[in-house]
Amino acid sequence: MTNYPELKERLAKSPFRSRFKLTEKELRYAAENNDAVISAHARGFITKRLAPACPLNDGKQTPMRGHAIFIAQHATGSCCRGCLAKWHNIPRGHELSEDEIGNIIQILLCWIREQQRNAPPTACTPSLF
Repeated sequence: MTNYPELKERLAKSPFRSRFKLTEKELRYAAENNDAVISAHARGFITKRLAPACPLNDGKQTPMRGHAIFIAQHATGSCCRGCLAKWHNIPRGHELSEDEIGNIIQILLCWIREQQRNAPPTACTPSLF
């Protein structure tokens, strides 16, 4: 299973993976939903688009925008079977196991929550003064 801190270190060396950031809209989604809700959304996307042994449109099944999970998938190399093989050592050609799906979901959650912690305050953020 992929360890998030180790993966994060490897991803930081990729200019492509490093450029992904959550927008204000996506940060709002993350703030308004707890881990259980976000995990359920992630599970739905992964089960449909990534878990099959030979997913439909592999390499193009994850949009580049439109949902925090999609952004997190690209940022963490969890967007297609080729990226799963490269970044997570999950070979192509077999259906993802529940453990693999669970590990991907945890990585996505870690990345999203880290984005929240590192996001600059917005005009809507209450002042401490």
